Amino acid sequence: MFNIDLFINQHVTKRPGSMFLKDIEDNKDILTKKIKDKTIMVIGGAGSIGSSFIKAVLPFKPSALVVADTDENALAELTRDLRSINGMFIPEDYVPYPMDFASSVFDKMFHKRGGFDIVANFSAHKHVRSEKDIYSVEALVRNNVLNAKILLDLLNKFPPEEYFCVSTDKAANPVNIMGASKRIMEDVIFSYSDNFQVKTARFANVAFSNGSLPAGFLARLQKFQPLSAPSDVKRYFVSPEESGQICLLACMLGGNREIFFPKLEKAQMMTFDKIATALLNEYGYRILLCESDAEAVEKAVSLKSGSNLYPVHFTSSDTSGEKHYEEFYTRDESINMNRFEALGVVTDKAVPDKEKIETLLKDLNEAFNRANTTKEDVVSIMGTYLPNFKHIETGKSLDSKM
Repeated sequence: MFNIDLFINQHVTKRPGSMFLKDIEDNKDILTKKIKDKTIMVIGGAGSIGSSFIKAVLPFKPSALVVADTDENALAELTRDLRSINGMFIPEDYVPYPMDFASSVFDKMFHKRGGFDIVANFSAHKHVRSEKDIYSVEALVRNNVLNAKILLDLLNKFPPEEYFCVSTDKAANPVNIMGASKRIMEDVIFSYSDNFQVKTARFANVAFSNGSLPAGFLARLQKFQPLSAPSDVKRYFVSPEESGQICLLACMLGGNREIFFPKLEKAQMMTFDKIATALLNEYGYRILLCESDAEAVEKAVSLKSGSNLYPVHFTSSDTSGEKHYEEFYTRDESINMNRFEALGVVTDKAVPDKEKIETLLKDLNEAFNRANTTKEDVVSIMGTYLPNFKHIETGKSLDSKM
């Protein structure tokens, strides 16, 4: 039987286990003190990173866990998964809610609960492909930025002991709207740091996370469909388990306005075509290189007849917003590489200019309320706030490819 965790360790992260185990063990007493008998709200908790965070935090025995996510089916699977893990602690007060965190019903629930000790927000548009037109851009920016402010205003009424919101490596010198929205999100949450502790984490691709290209490889295999991947885009990867542990450590051990990131070397970067090749080899296939998506689709018909030649189309990337390298911090940010074994920390972040943020959010809301606003208009507004936002526009979207 194919073991996805073992495959990730051997062929993607190339580590025998989590790189964060020592940091967790070294800080076990502090983590226990901060989590035991505390109430926790996890927003977007049914996703890949949110669910991994939940699995990382539950062994420290919180008194309550409330999970909000718009994906009702994923919430059901999260509950089945947690209750099927041998020895997993689940508090008696465990409630998964299929609801939007920016909705009125969420507001009612939050008020009734009187807030939470720990709030972690994983709700986000995370794909570069989400910027295909003005409508997808508005949905992305509302979720990642504007709705985040709605949540923060709610938290102001019930200040948590810890607030964590996941960011992305693509927020450092962003070249796409998703990365820029996350960079702005960092400033938005930091602008509330006078009222409660806020922290975040930028980290690598989560191997085989929901909606990722590697997860798509598994779906294509199940349907005997061809694989397509860029051959020139290198990415850092962490395992699903590691993604939750990064967030656990950042949320509970981070100082106010700190940004955590994993200590990964450039030699640990992987390209997607190499992951696809290793996966096909694991399933007993040999790759059949094709010149186009269409050719790969046509030749995939033979797979249902038992062929062990698997058609693939590997090509260079030419879509909008695609950054060909990854970085976790910029030259003007202060970095501490000594506090943790496997984590670096961006420190000394100042409280952002609140008036400037308010102006940005006002401009974005006004733009979305105009019928003739374009994607380029939004890029311009975000670029005025983020001078280092160098948007890559090619006129092509990932949705035009397999």
